[in-house]
Amino acid sequence: MSDALTHECGLAFVRLRKPLNWYAQQYGDALWGLRRLYLLMEKQHNRGQDGAGIACTKFDMPAGDAFLERERTAKRNPIERLFDDALAPAREMSEAALNAMNDLELKRRFRLFGEVMLGHLRYGTHSGRASSMCHPYLRRSNAESRSIAMAGNFNLTNSKELFAKLVEYGLHPVGDSDTGVVLEKIGYFLDREHAHLEASMGEGSFMNLEGSMLAREISKQLDIARVLSKATEHFDGGYVFAGILGNGDSFVCRDPSGIRPGFYLVRDDCITVASERAAIATVFDTAPCEIKPIPPGHALVIKRDGSFTLERFAEAMPLRQCTFERIYFSRGNDPSIYRERKQLGRNLAPRVAALLDHDLDHAVIGFIPNTSETAYLGLLDALGEIRQTLSADRIWASIEAGTATRESVYAALAGRVRGEKVAHKDQRLRTFITHDSARRDLVNHIYDITHGTISPEDTLVVVDDSIVRGTTLRESIITMLARLNPRKIIVASSSPPIMYPDCYGIDMSQLGRFIAFEAAVTLARELGHDAVFEEIEAKCTEQASFETARMKNHVALLYDLFTLQQIEGKVAQLIRSNFLSWKGEIDLVYQSIDGLRSSMPEHTGDWYFTGEYPTAGGYRVLNTAYLNWRRGKDGKRSY
Repeated sequence: MSDALTHECGLAFVRLRKPLNWYAQQYGDALWGLRRLYLLMEKQHNRGQDGAGIACTKFDMPAGDAFLERERTAKRNPIERLFDDALAPAREMSEAALNAMNDLELKRRFRLFGEVMLGHLRYGTHSGRASSMCHPYLRRSNAESRSIAMAGNFNLTNSKELFAKLVEYGLHPVGDSDTGVVLEKIGYFLDREHAHLEASMGEGSFMNLEGSMLAREISKQLDIARVLSKATEHFDGGYVFAGILGNGDSFVCRDPSGIRPGFYLVRDDCITVASERAAIATVFDTAPCEIKPIPPGHALVIKRDGSFTLERFAEAMPLRQCTFERIYFSRGNDPSIYRERKQLGRNLAPRVAALLDHDLDHAVIGFIPNTSETAYLGLLDALGEIRQTLSADRIWASIEAGTATRESVYAALAGRVRGEKVAHKDQRLRTFITHDSARRDLVNHIYDITHGTISPEDTLVVVDDSIVRGTTLRESIITMLARLNPRKIIVASSSPPIMYPDCYGIDMSQLGRFIAFEAAVTLARELGHDAVFEEIEAKCTEQASFETARMKNHVALLYDLFTLQQIEGKVAQLIRSNFLSWKGEIDLVYQSIDGLRSSMPEHTGDWYFTGEYPTAGGYRVLNTAYLNWRRGKDGKRSY
C-alpha cells in the first residue's frame, strides 16, 4: 500500500502449562516463555509501530507480592525497549545461575515474567499515541479474580452508546475510547459474576463457604463465557481481544462475523495465540495446519489449571473475514496468503496485456511497495504464460502457411517478460516538514529508482497492492518512475478501488480522502450529474435519525453512475502531478470484485470495496461520512 494508514493492531499471548523451572530443564532457558512472547511480537511488528505493551499474571505469589504486572511504551522501537527492560536482570547472571532459580525467585526477579503473558502492538488512531493509550489496559483490584489486563485488535462503531450504557449501570467511566469501554463493560459483568457466585456459595448456601475459601471457590467457578456474553451483547464492530485475570484465568475472543483474525496453538507445554498464523508457525516451529483460527463468536477460555475450552459467547452472524488482512496487513509468508496474493496478480494479467496491446517484448514489470511483491510475481507468471501462448500461435501460423524455419521458431521463442526492481524505498527518510513545497520535494525522494532498467520504447507496469488516497502515487511514485523515461506507465492495483469507509479494521472513515470517491465526484460534475449529491444528502439526512438497523447505503447512487473503467480513467488523471514534466501516458487498472472473491473465497469482508457492511453500525458510519464530506467536515472522524 503506497499510502500510509493506521490499521490493524497485533496480539501475542503465551500461556505456560508447565512449572517455570521445567523450561530450564527442557529447553535450557528458564525465560523461554518470555522470549516466545518477544518473538511473537517481533514477527508481527508490521501490525503496530506506534507503541507496545506487556502484561503478565504470576501464580501463587505470597501476600504482599504483585500478581498482575504491566508495562507500556510509545517510544521509538517499543518492542525492543520493553524486552530490554524485561530481560535486563538476566544480563547480570550466568546461564547456570538463571536456570537454577526456582519459580518464585524467577517471578520476583523478572517483573514481567509469569505463567500467563499478553503482548500488544499498537497503531495509534484518533485516541493519540501516548504510552497511556497503549494496551494492555488494566483494571486493578486486591482480589485476584477481579483484576484484569486486556488488550485487543478492534474498532467498535458504537463506543459512545456503550459508554452511555455504563452510565446507566451507575458507573462513572472516564473516557469513551473503544478500549476503555470494553474493559469497563467486561469488568462490570465480571463483578456481577462474582456477586452471582457469592450469592450461591456464601453463608447459608449448600457449600457454606466464607473468607479465603469462598474466594478460591469463586475463582474456580468463574464462567468467563457468561461474562463475555453479557458484556459484548451490544458490541457493533470487529474485534479480537484477550484478557488475563489475576487468578490465572485467561481468554481470547473473536467477533461473531470473524472480521478480525485470531489463531491459536495448543501444546503440552503451552497455549499461544497471535493475530497471524505465520508468526506462531515460525516462533514455535509448527506446521501451519496445526494452528487453528478461533471460531467467530467464540472465546478460547483457559482456566488456572491449564485446561481450555472453545465456548460460544455470541450468536452466529454471516462470516465476513477482512480481505485487507490477506491483501496487505498480514505478512505474506503464510502459505494461503501467499497463494491468494499471487492469484490477485494473475487476475490482472489479461487487462494489463490488453493495455500493452500484447506487446510484451517492450514491457517491464515492477512493484511498489514491498508488500506488492507477491502479486507482482503472480502477474509476471501469468504474463509469461500469455507470451508463451502468443509465441505458440505465431509458430503454428507460420507452420500452416509453410513459412516456418528454424530461425523463425527460435525468434518466436526468444525473449521473456521482464521483471525489474525499478524502485527501492528509503525506510530512514521521514517527511517531517509541513511546508507544502518543501514536503513535496522531500516526498519525491522516499523511493530510489534503478537507472538503466527501462528503455524509452518500454512501457512500465508497476503493481501496487491497494490505492487509498493516491497521495504518494501523485506526489512521489509517479514522479520518481517518470525519471526512468518510459514510453508509458501502467499502475496495476491488486485490490479493487476503495470506495467506502472502514470502521472495523483500517481507521479510514473520511470519505472524501479516497481517490476513487474523488474520481467519482469529478466525473459526476464533469458529466452534469451534480443533482446526485443533493439526492444522496437528502436520503442520508432523512435516515440520520433512524435506528441503526434501518440505515442503507445511499452513497452507492454516485458510484452506480459509472463503470469501473471510467473510475480507472479518472484516477489515472488524478495521480498525475501538476509538476510532472514527463509527457508519457498513465493508465490504471484495478482488480475486479469477482477477481477478489475468486482469489480468496473464504474472506468475504469487502465492505470498503462494495459498501456491503457486516454490521448495522457500518451503514451509520457511511451515512455520517457522506454528510461530513458534504458539509465541509471531511477531516472529522465518522464514528
